[in-house]
Amino acid sequence: MGARKPELAEPVVVDQFWANRRHDAIITELSTYQGHNLINVRKHAMDRDGKLKPTPKGIAIKVTRLPELAKAINKALAKAQELGLLEGGDTE
Repeated sequence: MGARKPELAEPVVVDQFWANRRHDAIITELSTYQGHNLINVRKHAMDRDGKLKPTPKGIAIKVTRLPELAKAINKALAKAQELGLLEGGDTE
């Protein structure tokens, strides 16, 4: 049997950025749910109290699939640059 994988007691925010002028944010976090370690990339909306709340818009997949997701994102970035969809080639 393999070694037991570590579990996170609380989600760990890896990155976040504003998605639009309404102060919606995209938050990327690592977490454990029912024994599965996940990467969660989700849109959060600002509520009336000024707090960010998660929305149903996003994805959560096992961290073991993270290399495949990173490869797909990098392919999308390269294609967007090739098609001139990004101004000045900025990647941030």
